[in-house]
Amino acid sequence: MNKILVMGPSWVGDMVLAQSLFKQLKIEQPDCQITVAAPAWTLPLLERMPEVSEAIALPFKHGDLALRERFKLGRELAKQGFTQAILLTNSLKSAILPWAASIPVRTGFKGEMRYGLVNDMRPLDKSALKKTVERFVALGLPKSAALPASLPQPALLADPKHANTLLAKLNIPDTQQPVLGLCPGAEYGEAKRWPAEYYAEVANHALQQGWQVWLFGSDKDKPVTASIQQQTQRRCVDLAGRTKLGEAIDLMSLCRTVISNDSGLMHVAAALDKKLIAIYGSSDPKHTPPMHPQAVVEYLGLSCSPCFERACPLGHLNCLRQIQPEAVLAKLTSTSLEMTK
Repeated sequence: MNKILVMGPSWVGDMVLAQSLFKQLKIEQPDCQITVAAPAWTLPLLERMPEVSEAIALPFKHGDLALRERFKLGRELAKQGFTQAILLTNSLKSAILPWAASIPVRTGFKGEMRYGLVNDMRPLDKSALKKTVERFVALGLPKSAALPASLPQPALLADPKHANTLLAKLNIPDTQQPVLGLCPGAEYGEAKRWPAEYYAEVANHALQQGWQVWLFGSDKDKPVTASIQQQTQRRCVDLAGRTKLGEAIDLMSLCRTVISNDSGLMHVAAALDKKLIAIYGSSDPKHTPPMHPQAVVEYLGLSCSPCFERACPLGHLNCLRQIQPEAVLAKLTSTSLEMTK
């Protein structure tokens, strides 16, 4: 039986996409055990992935080399008898721990001077592996193997009982109204955030149709959700900064439809099998699309897009501002996402 240690990514969205790798590993090796080492904030995602046997919270601060600590943890992990490590990040730091753990096969793409640390080095052909999820899955296959025709889709397990408990804890009305979830934040920067006034217009429309509207986000998203609340006469349920990631996952499982920027929560919504409209600005939906076959993507593909910048370098943010609320509302009424059903 193979025991595989996966050095996981730090971003929430990337960790959701990594589940496609875990699923593919189980297809190829049904008896394998998968352990994922990643930053602590990603562990609520791993707890909802049945393919993962164990999750290890990495104690290192972001950006720290922490050689002594990595060697110490590596020696402890050596006792578990891992047969392979798969590195989903390309940094030198991520390669130290599997090497220190004496894992015999250490698989990863060519990265920051990792020769020797990574002994199953793969060249990264970005033209052949355009999507992040394709790159993750490729690392779980033999070196010369082609990608499967259809990649496994992430599917997070939510806890309905916990979700109902949260309704009472957060004083959210438990009614029969359908719920529209809005995710107006984006950790990366404003060039990935659809304007708050546009979200407010969509929210007002949904409220008029008899829906509840829940605003998801972290502490950093409080200013934008507060703006939406102001423009909707505080009729939304503002969850920004009030939930941990695992709680947000369980509450989002109660939503019928989610509208989101390109963010970690967008990938969560897709993995929860929600009806989803994903709005892209500075990023590229060809690189990190939501992994749901029925997800609706709003992306203009302007000549200046994708720039991958945190803030619009041209100062106009046309890639997002020119996606009018009417266009999103039209998608709600012209697809299976009807507001009135």
